[in-house]
Parts: sequence; structure tokens; C-alpha cells
Amino acid sequence: MHPRQNYSGRTNFGHLLNQMNQQNQQQNLTRPTYPNLSNSFVNVTVDEFTPPGYPTSSNATPYSSSTPGPGYNSDSMPPPFIGAPVGAAPHYRLMAELKKAHTKSVSALKFSPDGKYLGSSSADGSVKLYNMATVTLEKILLGHKLGINDFAWSSDSKQIVSGADDKILKIYDVLTAQCVKNLKGHTSYVFCCNFNPQNTLVVSGSFDESIRIWCARNGTCIKTIPAHQDPVVAVSFNRDGNIIASGSYDGFIRIWDVARGTCSKSLVDEIKPPVSHVKFSPNGKYILSASLDGVIKLWDYYKGKSLKEYNGHLNEKYCIVSNFSITGGKWIVSGSEDHKVYIWNIQSREVVQVLEGHSTPVMSTDCHPLQNVIASAALEPDLTIKIWRSDN
Repeated sequence: MHPRQNYSGRTNFGHLLNQMNQQNQQQNLTRPTYPNLSNSFVNVTVDEFTPPGYPTSSNATPYSSSTPGPGYNSDSMPPPFIGAPVGAAPHYRLMAELKKAHTKSVSALKFSPDGKYLGSSSADGSVKLYNMATVTLEKILLGHKLGINDFAWSSDSKQIVSGADDKILKIYDVLTAQCVKNLKGHTSYVFCCNFNPQNTLVVSGSFDESIRIWCARNGTCIKTIPAHQDPVVAVSFNRDGNIIASGSYDGFIRIWDVARGTCSKSLVDEIKPPVSHVKFSPNGKYILSASLDGVIKLWDYYKGKSLKEYNGHLNEKYCIVSNFSITGGKWIVSGSEDHKVYIWNIQSREVVQVLEGHSTPVMSTDCHPLQNVIASAALEPDLTIKIWRSDN
């Protein structure tokens, strides 16, 4: 049996890295160098994380944790969950459980920006869309020949882009559940992807160590950037769509000018642990990163400084996603290899709640853009998606 038959690159990261290291040792690779900013931990109070004009009550207009942008229509949304005063401690409880959500490990979970759907991708090669009003499966997106590592919603919730081990990105029309574009060009596994907020561009990162920027309308590759010295594991547009942050197993977070395709800054910890995830804050002022030393960091990328660190969970092997939760209190949310979901207070850095119930490492989480709801998914053989709700 092939050692990765039941996995995608994201869900079997350690095996793939061993393969890549062996290949690199057999090659004499010449790689680019970029500006490097050494950073030290600064214990400060950060500014408000929400974008200008974003309401802070529990019925706030959504601002997607995966792809920020417009698209919310209150007339089409189910009734919101009961809210609670901002600043109160969270009290998440299990709301629903989707058993055997996929036939292989779940690689990513993301709510649609309008809050109507929860999407999940898997090593089984599918993206499934669950209606949040009824918490039932509504659509299945198919077409990849190998396991899917990541997917992302367009800001209007009308399209999805996915990247897989077959080296291809696919753009789907959500209404018809049909693939409308195939983006080909990467020479190894596509590990991460995202739309820009204007839905005109797609960015992707790959085990071929490059970032590619694509035209979302015609599927052509606009730029290919030799971005890192190891696999690119995360890419994120800022809220204006003019900057991309990328993270890599080489330990660097790099900031890219979209128009020029050039690196303006590199953020790196002194010990350079492999970066497992990066994401812009909803207001675009900060970057949240995770690394395989079990530390989540909040960066002021303008100043090149680490502002906050969040510890307590376990992350040594997998590319575990970390999220901002801003619908009620202001929290950081992450899965963990000890089978739990951890929630931290953004400002105090305290662990304010730990969610238990999964039986394998929790690699995927996401926070609903409108309601105090968290989704989590674990690797096989757990294969469940859990939906948690808090009154605050």
C-alpha cells in the first residue's frame, strides 16, 4: 500500500517533508535571498482587531476569517444565535456533530463569508458544503484526482478555489457545484490557496517552494515567485488585496507586494521554527502565525515585531490553522495535536477555554463570521466535524 494512500500533503506533512529533504540533498539548488528582520517579543496592548466600521456586538456584519469581504445578506441568513455582552468569558458547548464527514482526513474547514455554509476539504479529494441553517450536507465539489490540501471562499461566497496533491487548483461555482477553471503550473503539491478580497486574483503556495498569482477570471498565471527555500504552507491576502503574506517550513514569513511580485519584508524567529500557518487580522494591521515549536505569534508586520505569543497547545508535526474570533469577545482559536481546541484571550494571552471531544489531532478549525460558533475537525480515524456554540 502506498504510504500516503489515505492522506493528502497537509494531513501527512511529516512524510512529505522527509521526501522533500531527501530530494534537496540530491540537488545543488540555488535559491533567492530576501530582506531579513530579526524580531524580539514585545509585551504591549494591540489596537482593536476589527476593521473600520465593524460592529462589535454579536450580530455584527460578518468579516470572513478566511477571505474577508462583502457578501452578507441579512434577508437570507438564518436567525442569529443569542448573543452576550462583549468581553465576557467564552463558554462554547457542542452544538452539532457531523460523523464520518469524509472518508479520509479533513484538511481544511472554512465558513463562507456570508455565514450560510461550512465547507470542508479532505484527502478523499472532495470539498463538502454544509448548510448552517440545518447543519446538513448540501453540495459536494469533485474533480481532483488526489487529496485536497486547502480551499478558500471568494468574498461574495459564490466561488471556491481548491488546491490538491494533483498539482492543480480548481475554481468552482458554488451554485452549480461545477468546476469552472483549472489552474495548472505548479510542479509539486499545491498546499495552500486564497482569493483576494476583490475576487479577481488567486494566490497559491506549493511544495515546489513557489507562490503563484493567478487571474481568477481566465485562469492564467500572472506571476510565479520563487518565494521560499522549503514548501510554502500558507498564503494570505490583506484586506486591501495589495499585500500577500506567506509562510514556509524554512521558518520565514514573507510579505509580498502583489503588483510588483517583490518581497518587502521577512519576519523570522531567532530559532527559525518551521512556520505552519499565517493569516492577516481582519483589519489588516497584524499577522497571526503558527509554528512547529507550539507557539502562535501575533506580529506587527509594519514594524517587524512580535507583539504577543500564545502557548499551551501542542503543535510539533502538522500545519494546524489558527484563527481570530471577533464576533463576541476577541479570541485566538487553534486546534492541537493533543486532540483539543484551545481558545486564548487576544490581549491577556490566557487560555480561557479548552474544547475536548475529538480522538485524534485537531488540525482544522474556523470561526463563524457572524455568530459565536467554532467548527473543528480531526484527522482519521476520528473523521468528525464538531460545531461549537457560545452565548458570548
